[in-house]
Amino acid sequence: MQGARPCAIVKPLLSAIYFYGSAGSLRLCFCSLDPNALYNQQMKNIVILISGGGSNMAAIVQAAEHEQWAQKLGAQVAAVISNQPTAKGLQFAAERGIAHAAVDHRSYASREAFDQALAEKIDSYAPTLVVLAGFMRILTPAFVAHYSGRLINIHPSLLPAFPGLHTHQRAIDAGCQVAGATVHQVTAELDHGPILAQAVVPILPGDDAAQLAARILTQEHLIYPRAVAQLLPHLSAG
Repeated sequence: MQGARPCAIVKPLLSAIYFYGSAGSLRLCFCSLDPNALYNQQMKNIVILISGGGSNMAAIVQAAEHEQWAQKLGAQVAAVISNQPTAKGLQFAAERGIAHAAVDHRSYASREAFDQALAEKIDSYAPTLVVLAGFMRILTPAFVAHYSGRLINIHPSLLPAFPGLHTHQRAIDAGCQVAGATVHQVTAELDHGPILAQAVVPILPGDDAAQLAARILTQEHLIYPRAVAQLLPHLSAG
């Protein structure tokens, strides 16, 4: 993959335009019995999907806390959802007081049925942004279309090189001198979509796939929270 070069956060998406509701809807908000209703409606909710330990999810949660996204970006990690009920990342969310849930794909007869149930659970948190963080399911086109423009993923290669699985070994086998990770918007085509951020690491003599994966993962933990934070100002709440 000679000639690959790092790509910083690419040109921003179109600026978000914010509309206030009609006078009637505003009166409804102010008259709500829940004193936090107006605040919650204006908060940008992030829903993160995981399948395992969720180290990238944890990096995003920690960045949101340390960088005060709630105060500075009007954003919060509202929920963590897994297709694996025993995913360790759910325990991390619980310890942080973050809403968490499992939608077990094995309980559904088809991908379409699972994706519909998953979307219903996600939508219950009024998401501004849906983040795939080690979510090991191929999503249906209907699911992707439902979250068009607000669904992102991180992939452990320098896309468009090496989409799919076994990226680290494939980069080594191809004789690449560098590898990396890519944050991108999700489209119906697997591991495609506009690139939001990339990080590059060297492939060292004698590297095996596990060593290269560990080196790349440290960079994933840096660029994924950064890409989320830079994308949020271009998205409208709810």
